[in-house]
Amino acid sequence: MARKALKIASWTSMALAASGIYLYGNKYLDPNDFGAVRVGRAVATTAVISYDYLTSLKSVPYGSEEYLQLRSKIHDLFQSFDDTPLGTASLAQVHKAVLHDGRTVAVKVQHPKVRAQSSKDILLMEVLVLAVKQLFPEFEFMWLVDEAKKNLPLELDFLNEGRNAEKVSQMLKHFDFLKVPRIHWDLSTERVLLMEFVDGGQVNDRDYMEKNKIDVNEISRHLGKMYSEMIFVNGFVHCDPHPGNVLVRKHPGTGKAEIVLLDHGLYQVLTEEFRLNYCHLWQSLIWTDMKRVKEYSQRLGAGDLYPLFACMLTARSWDSVNRGISQAPVTATEDLEIRNNAANYLPQISRLLNHVPRQMLLILKTNDLLRGIEAALGTRASASSFLNMSRCCIRALAEHKKKNTCSFFRRTQISFSEAFNLWQINLHELILRVKGLKLAYRVLALICWLFPAPL
Repeated sequence: MARKALKIASWTSMALAASGIYLYGNKYLDPNDFGAVRVGRAVATTAVISYDYLTSLKSVPYGSEEYLQLRSKIHDLFQSFDDTPLGTASLAQVHKAVLHDGRTVAVKVQHPKVRAQSSKDILLMEVLVLAVKQLFPEFEFMWLVDEAKKNLPLELDFLNEGRNAEKVSQMLKHFDFLKVPRIHWDLSTERVLLMEFVDGGQVNDRDYMEKNKIDVNEISRHLGKMYSEMIFVNGFVHCDPHPGNVLVRKHPGTGKAEIVLLDHGLYQVLTEEFRLNYCHLWQSLIWTDMKRVKEYSQRLGAGDLYPLFACMLTARSWDSVNRGISQAPVTATEDLEIRNNAANYLPQISRLLNHVPRQMLLILKTNDLLRGIEAALGTRASASSFLNMSRCCIRALAEHKKKNTCSFFRRTQISFSEAFNLWQINLHELILRVKGLKLAYRVLALICWLFPAPL
């Protein structure tokens, strides 16, 4: 327990150090200096409550009577079972196994002491957060504890994870590039989840994609479509898209690139009001309508900190938001600004996170993880991703309007407007592609002129 306290205290001391830097050196808040803060990582610190679950667990001694009994039960269920896990996380580990009928499966097994340990760790975390609050009243971190209390029990229920997997599979069945492993309910419990085994490379592994002739840009577009559909259209969002949970492969039958989505324990269900306001906000950000950016940011709880909120959502500087995030490409200078300025605005970030709807916290984390994947693939902030988001926003807002009118004429009018707006986006995308082809042709012509082929 003392070791746990030391680790969590170390995390807390980092927060205190950052706050000390601010309190000592920062006196003014200039929106033009706002770096886009990767706030998802702040939310991800909920993992501190379970960081060393694995190291605190004692495995069954090899060769003991308990070990032999466990092995005999496993062989009753499986033809073979790999003792070495494919992957180990704080809550569980996954083993590869073969059923007696020959099917290869993945078995996700929860660490035995996780449930008992989690309540103690959350209590310790709450005490430390309250201590920070006493020392620095300006900082609000209680949202971190609240989110941990709400989300951890859901992640510990593997039957809930199985239901989420089936729901998202059905919800996105029109995407032929998405694969969600099938759940074997007959051998699953709250602490053991049996699912179809699907292999692949991690979504941020460019070498794997190049070796297997998988188009990086295509995968990035597919990922954007999938998450835009979840967030803006359905309001049911997979909130843990780190590379270990998102695999890529070529379909064994068709040879087409496919995304495999794993680990469905953590989802965010968005209310309709939140989802529609979020749609409006992203539409405003994409089309640089700053008046509406302010309006919908404030509707989502940002208040006077709406410039910081816009930067956090887009991972761009305030200057870039004003110029248009779909127009100004991300530069190394801007990324450096983001990293350098992040700590300076910790108190404002803390206050903002304490006021936005709780649903926003996991969305921010999800946005951050997706941007990390795009950065690794070299496709960050492409025009294609913004156009896909805009399409989903248009569809979601049109569907809401049609649902709330009884007039056939009005519904027809909304459908026509929706079709026209989608056509405009398609035309804009076509123009961008033509410009890209012309540029490529000019570059090719220049190369041929500079380096003519030998006669």
